[in-house]
Amino acid sequence: MKNNIKTKLKFIVALMFVMIMILSCVEEVAVPVVTDFNAEIENNDYSVPVHVRITNITEGADTYNWSFPGGIPEVSSDRNPGTIIYSQPGNYTIRLEASNRDGSIDVKEKEISIYDAVQTSFTAEYIINNFPPMEVVLTNSTTGADSYQWLFEEGMPLSSTQQHPNNVVFNTPGDHIITLEVSNGIETFQSQQTVTVAPHLETNFSYNVNLEDNDFEAPVTLTMVNTCISATDYIWTFTGGTPSSSTEENPTVTYSTPGTYTINLEATNGKETQMISQTVTVLPNTNLRTFTDIEIGINTAHISNTKAAFFSTTMQRTYTNSEVDNSNGSEIDIAFYGLNQNFTYNKFVSPNQVQDYTFDAIPGANHTKFINSIETCNCSASMTVSEFDSMTDDTILDALTIEETIGGLQDFDNTIEPRIILFETPDERKGAIKIKDFVEDGQNSYVIVDIKVQKQ
Repeated sequence: MKNNIKTKLKFIVALMFVMIMILSCVEEVAVPVVTDFNAEIENNDYSVPVHVRITNITEGADTYNWSFPGGIPEVSSDRNPGTIIYSQPGNYTIRLEASNRDGSIDVKEKEISIYDAVQTSFTAEYIINNFPPMEVVLTNSTTGADSYQWLFEEGMPLSSTQQHPNNVVFNTPGDHIITLEVSNGIETFQSQQTVTVAPHLETNFSYNVNLEDNDFEAPVTLTMVNTCISATDYIWTFTGGTPSSSTEENPTVTYSTPGTYTINLEATNGKETQMISQTVTVLPNTNLRTFTDIEIGINTAHISNTKAAFFSTTMQRTYTNSEVDNSNGSEIDIAFYGLNQNFTYNKFVSPNQVQDYTFDAIPGANHTKFINSIETCNCSASMTVSEFDSMTDDTILDALTIEETIGGLQDFDNTIEPRIILFETPDERKGAIKIKDFVEDGQNSYVIVDIKVQKQ
């Protein structure tokens, strides 16, 4: 019995010893902390102020110490601190120290870069002018970028990766696109401008002659019509003319004596120079102006504005009833009165007397003398059809003394064809009218005439 008790006690003591040994050998196992987090730029917008969203994916921690130097806020103890704002560009460190009750600690840091907002801007300005070859200077005012790619459409060079490239030359006329693509390593931006190269120099001209000189009889005054393309400066040479030279864009020149003259034009734009020449022939002065196949209507045609009954030898044109006004009335020196389509009663009347023959009065009208019927007027002045046709200068006209006929001697019919009518204008220029045809067309009937008159 005593042995059994002793045996049990020994067993208990041994068991307790074993348990104590086991317990003394076991260490407490702490929960580890694994620190991790994500930092994401909101909306991928890297332009300051930049919003960085923090997402905590740490495991095993229950305490968090965040630091955001340069950010708002700069520290936090929240598990998820939310969004941090960075207002200035630069490189920033985000640090998280996480721990737990077991004393486990882990630290993680991440670097983020905040960039300047990229503002793409450049200018392209040509040097001297935009005539080919056009040299363009580029001024790059882009901010926030660290790489540059230039493309120059049809330029020399065609491209560049420099921030401030050398000047570019464009030779081809027309529009050319300059493209600048920039990047800050995260975002890429593009800007374009169009430059225009003017056409190549083309030198040409024509000229207009004054109305009174359109027969090119001396003296003749010409006004140059400059049709040059891409020119800026001009040198005209008028050998034998007055002036003999000019640098105006559209000068006027007068040639006072007959002959053939050369007009030279040298045009330049600072990059190209060209010369062109034309000739003009000035004829001897006959002091005779000739008009052929002029259609002059009877009074009804004139009043209805279908055929004009008035003519100006200085303006070299006819006037219908509706075309006569204060600006041209004094220029009219011939008026025809045709009673009807049968041409039984006709005469040329002075412009200041037309109101006596169913016409409206001509404002500012002057007096022209007419000899309507050479064959019956018993006048000293006379001219045959053959003399009219052979007249090449004013010699015959100059020798005439025009005495105005009056009364019934002023009218004529269509029995004589062709018919010659003599006249003298208010400024004492003598002339002759040859009626070539009487054209019957009802109220629109008219005569066809040639007119020869002194120019001065």
